[in-house]
Amino acid sequence: MRPIKNIHGDKAPHWVGDGFFVKTLINHIEDNPNFNYSHTDPFLLFDYGTPTTFAPNPHYQSQPHGIGQHPHKGFETVTIAYSGEISHADSTGGRGDILEGDVQWMTAGRGILHEEFHSEAFGQRGGVFSMVQMWVNLPSAHKLTAPKYQSIKRAEMPIIELIDSSDADHQAPIGQAAIIAGDWHGVTGAASTFTPINVWDIELHTAGATTLHVPSTHNTLLLVQEGELLVNGTRVNAGRLIQFAAPSQSRLDAQNKQASDASCPATDTIELHYPRTAADGQTLAPVKLLLLSGEPIGEPVAGHGPFVMNTQEELRQTFRDYQTGKFANEEV
Repeated sequence: MRPIKNIHGDKAPHWVGDGFFVKTLINHIEDNPNFNYSHTDPFLLFDYGTPTTFAPNPHYQSQPHGIGQHPHKGFETVTIAYSGEISHADSTGGRGDILEGDVQWMTAGRGILHEEFHSEAFGQRGGVFSMVQMWVNLPSAHKLTAPKYQSIKRAEMPIIELIDSSDADHQAPIGQAAIIAGDWHGVTGAASTFTPINVWDIELHTAGATTLHVPSTHNTLLLVQEGELLVNGTRVNAGRLIQFAAPSQSRLDAQNKQASDASCPATDTIELHYPRTAADGQTLAPVKLLLLSGEPIGEPVAGHGPFVMNTQEELRQTFRDYQTGKFANEEV
């Protein structure tokens, strides 16, 4: 079992533009010795969008809620819409709406400009808005890759039934996992990635227990997006990000183990128990979780604002390029 090292989530939420009310649970520029980029590599930043109710916007066409044109370089942004809808446009000509349950996987690579707003339909009707966005680092070999955009619909994600391990006789499903990226026992996720990454969107709706298997070479994190449950016996509620202990094996150790004994894959387990009833006897709402695991890239990071490179000189050159118009097509 992969031990829990820490549980994060006590930071105050803040606004990004006027459309996204978030807690920044991972930030690569922070130097906390107990929780920094070395513990989350390849995940650079993670914003948890607290469910927020928006009234209908009378100016939804001319003044939509969100954030206007801004640049990125050197990494990928991944946005998951849980409630509400987001409209996206970028300097490569990519445009589209991210609907509930959908994912936008944008590779900034050598440079992109984009904007993110509430969709016209959501702005007109209002309602609950909740999302997460993460930044995934690119290795130096792919820092300057061409920008691209993956629009991943919920229907395109492999869906895995989660079986109650506490009742082996009945094999009853207690939830499901949508495999956004990575591998689930040979089932490949919908997104293409540059390094080994798992992104699993999990929901538990019936009381029971289940076990997740994650590569022992990966840094591993688990967001409780909604609800409350026991993770490895520890009760965790919504808005908390679980940091698991460091990988138990290096990539080389894992490869050697698999070569010598293919029947014992190099994985660690995470135990989930959804009691459906809280300590005070109240019925709990279904649980939504997001598992992130990734093989560390292990390269130096030089980041400031919307740019993440490997050296300070590369970072300075990126700012010069942006300021002199050499960064990307300025039209969105």
